[in-house]
Amino acid sequence: MNNTRVYKMAFASVYPHYIAKAEKKSRTKQEVDEIIFWLTGYNEQSLQELLDNKTDFETFFAQAPQINPNASKITGVICGYRVEEIEDKLMQQIRYLDKLIDELAKGKAMEKILRK
Repeated sequence: MNNTRVYKMAFASVYPHYIAKAEKKSRTKQEVDEIIFWLTGYNEQSLQELLDNKTDFETFFAQAPQINPNASKITGVICGYRVEEIEDKLMQQIRYLDKLIDELAKGKAMEKILRK
């Protein structure tokens, strides 16, 4: 599978969809941001810079201060794939984020989403 198109997609083009998905289920932008901060180590300022610069997914994850060591605890199916079985590291990280946003939209408690 050629994932180049996904890798070169601007994170800023997908971010509003994450927020919309969460808000449709009475969750908040702050919760979406908290998930992103937990997974990547970014903070509010660095996330805003990435959005302003229209950073692609490849760079977004490559420059992440730290992928959370508990990310490996994220399991389940997203887009027809088991996230724990995705061999391509970058695609796995993208799907981790998708899975966490999905869990948020399904009403899961933040403590469980963040694998605390």
